[in-house]
Amino acid sequence: MSLEKETLAVLPAALRALDEGFADLPAVDVQVPGQERIVGVLQQVAVRLRDNYPYFHPLYAGQMLKPPHPIARAAYALATWINPNNHALDGGRASSAMEKEAVAEIAAMFGWQTHLGHLSSGGTMANLEALWVAGQLNSGKKIAASAQAHYTHHRISSVLGLPFAELPCDDRGRMDTKALAEMLAAGEIGCVVATLGTTGTGSIDPLPEIMRLRAQYSFRLHVDAAYGGYFTLASNLTEETRAAYNQIGQADSIVVDPHKHGLQPYGCGCVLFRDPNVGALYKHESPYTYFTSSELHLGEISLECSRPGASAVALWATQKLLPLVSGGEFAGGLDACREAAVNLAKCLAADSRWRVPFSPELDIVVWAPRAETARMTSELSQRIFTAAAKHGLHLALIRLPIAYFPSLAAASPDRQDSVLCLRSVLMKPEHREWLSQILPILDEAYCDSEEKPAE
Repeated sequence: MSLEKETLAVLPAALRALDEGFADLPAVDVQVPGQERIVGVLQQVAVRLRDNYPYFHPLYAGQMLKPPHPIARAAYALATWINPNNHALDGGRASSAMEKEAVAEIAAMFGWQTHLGHLSSGGTMANLEALWVAGQLNSGKKIAASAQAHYTHHRISSVLGLPFAELPCDDRGRMDTKALAEMLAAGEIGCVVATLGTTGTGSIDPLPEIMRLRAQYSFRLHVDAAYGGYFTLASNLTEETRAAYNQIGQADSIVVDPHKHGLQPYGCGCVLFRDPNVGALYKHESPYTYFTSSELHLGEISLECSRPGASAVALWATQKLLPLVSGGEFAGGLDACREAAVNLAKCLAADSRWRVPFSPELDIVVWAPRAETARMTSELSQRIFTAAAKHGLHLALIRLPIAYFPSLAAASPDRQDSVLCLRSVLMKPEHREWLSQILPILDEAYCDSEEKPAE
């Protein structure tokens, strides 16, 4: 396997075109400290970077690590020669305009023609802004999210000084809306976080039911689609999952991460607000930043100050190459990822050695080896995980409630409330074709794990 290098051949021409835009400037003798040692240091960097899992390869099917598209890498690198800062227009006129255009295309993906939004350093910061706005509009009220929602929601609530309520999940990792209704009846909830694509299991909270509750109770709705947002373009979702995605546009705020399925380098998140008037909450004064243009500066609608314009340039270029439209090349990649996950789950469910608690809604599959007790299952999962890595297949581990496996819970005398499971994130389109190689390696890992360790 060789790393993609073809993009390097087109970068010099783009760099020359960029340089021509500044041809009228007086020549300057650029001093580059350490110029003569750059090659040697870069070689050291390359060697050090070998100490990584092969995130770019289909045999890496563990955590949420997806290689950026080559155009994103090239556009990001090109922008660093200018190194724009998308806080104020002084720091990045072109890249600020490109950010607004790219963010508008993401908003349009959810049906929003008017919105307020910007890029961020990632989903954590984007969610923080959404919950900060919720706290400003519903002061002192609780933030509610499911037990499978990302852990940062609880942490963010603490940072913001907002009370937090954790809701239980059903046996598919989705928010329990009956529990939500009971909590809403008490009148203490100011914002409900619905997760469309939990990072653990890829579960989709039942947004239609949550929307019905919002019609009965008054609360702000935030959709955390940091992982799953782009799947609104997929054509092969189940009817139930599609019904949830069809409701996203009714949310008050949405978070989606271009550095996950959006083919971008880390870190690139995006927060969107349906009502542009929430921008008034960000209002602040700067004695030197915002005076060169009467146009809105991105720093005036963001809690972050300095932000890399290169991220906006990379995203803009990627979306120009692969537009965010149903039936397009980009959407086809999402279809392939979900198909890979569905096929893997079917193969595992048909094999008596495995337990699959539920079918994947997106492209994340969780499963466990069959064993007599929860403790034995957890130990076997750990051994399979380790053995698979030795054979070149990199999976992930996740601890799930034992209630997701009713037969195991009934048979376990050790009364454990959770079980360690195997997990795969099949977020590379190539995973669809690579299942024919992944499954035999998983078989080998299972056989290896069955062997008793030496005394």
